[in-house]
Formats: sequence, C-alpha cells, structure tokens
Amino acid sequence: MFAKLAVEMHDAVGVEETIGAVVQFALQALDCSHAGVALYSRGGQPEIPAVTDPVVAEIYKFQLGSQDGPLMAAMREGTPVLIRDTACDQRWPEWSIMVSSLGVRSVLDVPLTLRHTVGVLGLYSRRPDGFSADDEAIAHILARHASVAVGTARREATMAAAVDARKLVGQAMGILMERFDVDGDRAFAILKRYSQDTNTKLRDVAQQLVDTRRLPR
Repeated sequence: MFAKLAVEMHDAVGVEETIGAVVQFALQALDCSHAGVALYSRGGQPEIPAVTDPVVAEIYKFQLGSQDGPLMAAMREGTPVLIRDTACDQRWPEWSIMVSSLGVRSVLDVPLTLRHTVGVLGLYSRRPDGFSADDEAIAHILARHASVAVGTARREATMAAAVDARKLVGQAMGILMERFDVDGDRAFAILKRYSQDTNTKLRDVAQQLVDTRRLPR
C-alpha cells in the first residue's frame, strides 16, 4: 500500500493533489473514519488543502478560529497529539465538546516535519480509543512520506514560478528593446527602476507591461 502511495504522490500535480492522495490513503491504511491535512502557508498561517469530508473541515475551522486545540498544539510544538476519548479529555474543553457533538471520539494529530514543521496530518475515529499502537506507527510513516512529498511539490511549484517569472521578464525586456531601441541590460535596468520606484515586484511590473504594452505610471 505504501508503494502504491509513493507512486500516486510522485504522479500528483501540485501540493493539493499530493495531499489529496495522502488523506485518501489514510482512510485505507488506518482504522479511521475521517482524515485531513493542515499546512503552513508561505504567509505563516495554516491552510487546509485536503479533508475527506465536511466533519474534518468543521473541526479545522474551529481550531483555526480559536488558535487552540490539538491541531494547533501539534503545529506549534512539532509533537504528535493523541486524544483517546473526546468525551473525557479535558485539555481543550470547548474543542472536545464540539468534536464530540460531531460524532468524533478519538483523534490523532501527527506533525509533518522536514527541517521544521510544515503541517499536520489529522486522523479521526468515531470510536473511543480508536487508534492502536500499530495505527500510530503507520501514521508516523505516512506523515513522513507526506512531509517529503509536500516539500518536493512545493519546491517544484517554486521552480515553475521562477521559470515563468523569467520568461515574463524576458518578454517585457523584448518589448522595451523594440520600442526604445535599447539593449538587454538597459531594458532590464528600466524594469528594475520601475519596480523600485513603485514598490512593485519585478514580475508584476513585467506582467503589466506585457498585458498593457505600457509601463506603470
């Protein structure tokens, strides 16, 4: 099953599709009723790229709003959190009441970690004490696979964006070179000056020039 997951994650296009494969695999490999993944975005705030159903979305929404709960604790501390029974656990009383009302009785949140925590894999069961020691071991292996896959997908996305930006800047330089009869160095200097003077990213200045054939005022 892990070999199949590795192939699916390798073939996935982008972070969201990669994480989608992870949560669906979690339902197959573990005795859980729901699963989801929360990731730190580039802005530093958690985002929810994949959940198996609205129950998980509701649980995540509550924690992101209150900035409290096992998900947030696992993200901040980089350590797993196991809730054996939400009807008895008193660490996050309001969260426990809400989750119990949704029919979820046990929870396992496992950090996704590379050099630092990049997110959390959340596993949910409708049964009290729903996760065995074997389940926890499998969850940790799955989280490690997911961490590497997310890191790879994000690097590929960053590289693709950088390539697109270079192409865009090259197109904008070509427009300036043709219109003002300047060489490449001078065209790039013009773009850079407009970027600095207007406090606008170089890519955005290039995009505006390509779209409108005009430099920003």
